Amino acid sequence: MKISYNWLKRYLNTEIAPVELEKILTSIGLEVEAMEEVEDIPGGLAGVVVGEVIECSKHPDADKLSLTRVNTGSGELLSIVCGAPNVAAGQKVLVATVGTTLTFTGGESVKIKRSKIRGVESMGMICAEDELGIGTSHEGIMVLPQESIIGTSAKDYLKLESDTIFEIGLTPNRIDAASHIGVARDLYAYLKYNCHDVTFNIPSVGDFDSLERGSSLKSAQVVLEAPDGAPRYYGLTFEDVKVGQSPEWLQKALRSVGLRPINNVVDITNYILQEVGQPLHAFDYNMIEGRKVVVRRAKQGEHFTTLDGVKREMSADDLMICDAVKPMCLAGVFGGEKSGVTGSTTAVFLESAYFNPVSIRKSSKRHSLKTDASFRYERGANPEIIPYAMMRAASMLQELTGAKIVGEVIKAYPNPIERAKISLNFERMEDLIGKRIGGDEILKILVCLDYEIVSSSSEGAEISVPGYRVDVTRECDVVEDVLRIYGYNNIELPQRMSASLAPGIKPDPERVRELSANLLVNNGFYEMMNNSLTKGDYYTKLKSFPAENLVKIMNPLSSDLNSMRQTLILNALEVVSYNINRQHTELKLFEFGNVYSMCEPDANSLGSYKEFPKLLLVVTGQGYPYWRGKQGAGSYFMLKGYMEALLKRFGVELYDMDYSAAPADIFNEGLVYSVKGGKTLAMMGTLSNSLLKQFDVKQPVFAAEISWDVFISQVKKQRVQYRELPKFPEVKRDLALLLDEKISFADIRKSAYSVEKKLLKDVVLFDVYRGDKIPDGKKQYAVSFTLQDLEKTLTDKYVEDIMNKLLSKFGECFGATLR
Repeated sequence: MKISYNWLKRYLNTEIAPVELEKILTSIGLEVEAMEEVEDIPGGLAGVVVGEVIECSKHPDADKLSLTRVNTGSGELLSIVCGAPNVAAGQKVLVATVGTTLTFTGGESVKIKRSKIRGVESMGMICAEDELGIGTSHEGIMVLPQESIIGTSAKDYLKLESDTIFEIGLTPNRIDAASHIGVARDLYAYLKYNCHDVTFNIPSVGDFDSLERGSSLKSAQVVLEAPDGAPRYYGLTFEDVKVGQSPEWLQKALRSVGLRPINNVVDITNYILQEVGQPLHAFDYNMIEGRKVVVRRAKQGEHFTTLDGVKREMSADDLMICDAVKPMCLAGVFGGEKSGVTGSTTAVFLESAYFNPVSIRKSSKRHSLKTDASFRYERGANPEIIPYAMMRAASMLQELTGAKIVGEVIKAYPNPIERAKISLNFERMEDLIGKRIGGDEILKILVCLDYEIVSSSSEGAEISVPGYRVDVTRECDVVEDVLRIYGYNNIELPQRMSASLAPGIKPDPERVRELSANLLVNNGFYEMMNNSLTKGDYYTKLKSFPAENLVKIMNPLSSDLNSMRQTLILNALEVVSYNINRQHTELKLFEFGNVYSMCEPDANSLGSYKEFPKLLLVVTGQGYPYWRGKQGAGSYFMLKGYMEALLKRFGVELYDMDYSAAPADIFNEGLVYSVKGGKTLAMMGTLSNSLLKQFDVKQPVFAAEISWDVFISQVKKQRVQYRELPKFPEVKRDLALLLDEKISFADIRKSAYSVEKKLLKDVVLFDVYRGDKIPDGKKQYAVSFTLQDLEKTLTDKYVEDIMNKLLSKFGECFGATLR
């Protein structure tokens, strides 16, 4: 939400600088996320002053140039070469001195330098309107009235303003501050409590009797058929409305907070929305059939075309503003295409209402419509501000459009909303505050915040909550308000703090996660964090993660966030696609996150929903270019290496696992790693072409998803041990084995360790060959064996004996032969 410093000062007479105000706003709960200084003209015309042309003569070498001597009040006449046809001695002009940067109306920036033009030195520039950025005229220089004072800065002469815009990250509970008066009111409470000399002024609006009345039209009538949806509804008819451009001050105010001026009627409603936080809606009176405004629920399936030209199907729960024949507006959310104010509008029906927040929130989400009005209504508007907003609009409409009111204000308020009343206990409040500040101090703060003290004693008080503080319903809410103004930084930390220490579990999952992340980052990975909400349509064609197992959101923010993810892979593909589309094609990413599944689709109990922690690794790209070529191209084996390095880091034994093919709907090729007991530890491989096409990714992507719970359970079973380096050398021998295709390396490795448990330290497969001179159904494994004795040096004969035993075992068990 944007707040203008200049606009704020219309209600709060303070000279506190914007930088200091930013700190105060953040300290009282209105966090300033950004602060920007804006000027009517970029640079504020710094260096441009009022001058007088003392002398003017023709340039000896150029017919269209003049030589001038200009007095700018500096005590020295400036020699300036000017090309304007209308320059003459005695004129008061605006002069850009040397060093000034001008931004022309067309957007071009020029820095004024001392220069020579046709051999004559020029020490500035006499400016035209377009060169100053204040107009489009370039027919000649801008000539000022003779009474203009020499040396006056252009900023002061033209009355240029600068402003500071605060970008406030408004929390959902502080809708009372969603306006300039709301922010000013909070600042006033803080400044008044801290003894600043400050006043808070809300514009006076008078009464309706003071407004000019018309009589040529009949006032529109209001029928409130759904009082539950619109507890308070006011309406007023205006005639003789002249629709046109708003005055410059109003347009400037709206632009300062990012709104585009439309016409004076719409601009007034937008201005009041930003001023007091109350949405208003203006209808073209002549488009209201039967001159009747009906507030009712929509008919199920009823169609309504909104202001953006979209035809929408209504629900029976939607609240509508209708005339005698048709819907005109989706109440509190969006206007209709054929009922808004246009250039031909001459009469207006103005609505000022309080709508049920729940109803507005549901309609806004149901139709995916987010507007400034729905933002305020769905969080809870102030029912007490309705008459003031209506009168403020009526005064402005009469002043800026010449409107006259017709009839009386129509007031539909069948069940008045009472202010919340809260009983306070000072001692209990101070326990929550964390400091004994005293009941008098609490009451002082509450008075500054506009709470009404109904009764009080030394133990507590009874208070009435202002209507605009819809979030305050309990004593703890009041404590929060007190703390905001008193200052969190004024609550001292205790001298002593006590805590009970409990022994942690080993291994600590958080520590394992931290070490894993560090290992991956050290290998060039970047961590990503995706939303647990995802698009349910992603799962319609996946057998591995069926759509019927999706945990669906009952009130989704949008169709893109309507389900909980079943796998991290699909969200990661969104990230990959996003980066590739921005020329970041070399990616190594990882994510820790939870996935969700409904194990019993027909059950309604919480037990049918399951949550599983996962770790995802993703590699893609053709490699990073460097001066000798390319390095680190993503591949299946690169990813497999990173994943297995992670498992080995925590002592997880890879060869004790079972392996199977990865699911074909997720991977073109890949493996599923399963531990004893059948639990899946991980699945990895090359992502399928269909998935890549779905996310518009045109390069291979390799992914590995690890079940974190299973991984931690395996870490618990292992104990990584450290020992000194051996004193005796290791011996390596290689065998080229001809085997049946069905024999896996895991079988070879397991068999080797059954033959030699003590001296055999490692078994590594370093090559697989199929092809020429290899029979069908066969393959060649090149396997390296590492032998070492920790107590002595191995002899060649002893090593050969072991290798013969291994070869014999392989022949016996697998029919292997030496090639």
